Formats: sequence, structure tokens, C-alpha cells
Amino acid sequence: MVIDARSRSRHARRPAPDQSAGRSQALRFVDACIEDVDFASRRGLDRRNTLQLAQGAWLKAHENFIITGLTGTGKTWLACAFGRQAARLDHSVLYLRMPRLFEDLAMARLDGRFPRLIDKLARVQLLILDDWGTHTLNDQQRLDLLEIFEERYRRKSTLITAQLPVAQWHDMIGEPTIADAILDRIIHNSHRIALEGDSMRRKKAARPLTDVENSETNTN
Repeated sequence: MVIDARSRSRHARRPAPDQSAGRSQALRFVDACIEDVDFASRRGLDRRNTLQLAQGAWLKAHENFIITGLTGTGKTWLACAFGRQAARLDHSVLYLRMPRLFEDLAMARLDGRFPRLIDKLARVQLLILDDWGTHTLNDQQRLDLLEIFEERYRRKSTLITAQLPVAQWHDMIGEPTIADAILDRIIHNSHRIALEGDSMRRKKAARPLTDVENSETNTN
């Protein structure tokens, strides 16, 4: 079958898991890869632009990458695919959800690990921050983000996923002066992908049953 042949071809092009796993830490979707990106779904995802970004020039230039879209449009999966691709290109990668980042920073401040954690976040070559903007920030969180992005600015790359459109980030951060400083270090040297359409999870859940599945349903 054609589908089987394409599937075998994709798997043949993938490196063995241990070739990239050692450079990427705790990706949410460990099997996500550029070869499996779904360009057929109408999500506003341009094949040429996506494959060009996969070449990694933005990582070498220490530029940022922003993926926005409604829940279920595949932001996290795509971010993990680019994270795995960065690891293949021999860049170190760290994935963190924003709530976990703030929790780790708060704990590190209490137990004396804060300088070491900031150093770790500053040194990783690609930092993936997932679920940006899911809640408003307090004063300490704003200052922590400013310190992280100041350390990384034009030295390392950051990939951010968010449901919130970039135009609303300033209000989400809150304090105008700090918001200006943070966004100045993120946005102006960033590549962007804005995913469109309905949730891919709902599409998969609502797919019609195959003849075999209908037969099994009718016999139960």
C-alpha cells in the first residue's frame, strides 16, 4: 500500500532515538519529528517555511521562535518536533511548561539553588517554554523572566508556545516597563508560526468509523 510505503520511508529517514535524546531534556512528545508534521490539515502551516526553519539557521543566529494558536491545534507537538530537530543538529534543548518554570524558580530561591538554576536556563542552547500566558504574572515572576531573557538575549534561542496572540502579551505581563523590556528581548528577533483552525484532538475524536470498526460495534 502507498500509505505503508510512505510510513516506512519516514521511519527510515529518522535517526535512532539515542542520537537526539541525549541532547533534549524531557520533551512532552518525545517521538515528535519534522518528518511527521501534518501539512494536509488546514492550520496555516506553510511547508516551505517549516522545512526551512528545520534547517536550524535561526538557532545558529540565536533568534527566537513563537508558535501561537488555539488549544488543540498542535503547538506543543510542533514545538517538540523542532526541539528534537535542534537536538539532531547538536544543540542542547530544555523543555519546560511555564507553571513548572515558575514553581522551580520559587523553590530554587528558597533552597539556595536560584543562581545555579538561572545559569542552567541561560546556558541551554534552545529553551522551549510551553503554555506561555496562561495566567497573569506577579512581580517576582516578571523579574525572573526579565533576568532569564536578559541572560539569553542574542546568546541563545527560545521557543515559546502560546494560546494568547502576541499582541496581548504586553497586557498579560502586566507592569508596562518590565513588559517592554521582556518583549523587546523576545519579539524583535523572532520567527513566528500562527496555527489556525479547530482542535486536532476533536477532529481525531470525531473521525468516522471504518467498516471494520462498524462491524465490531454491531456485533457487540
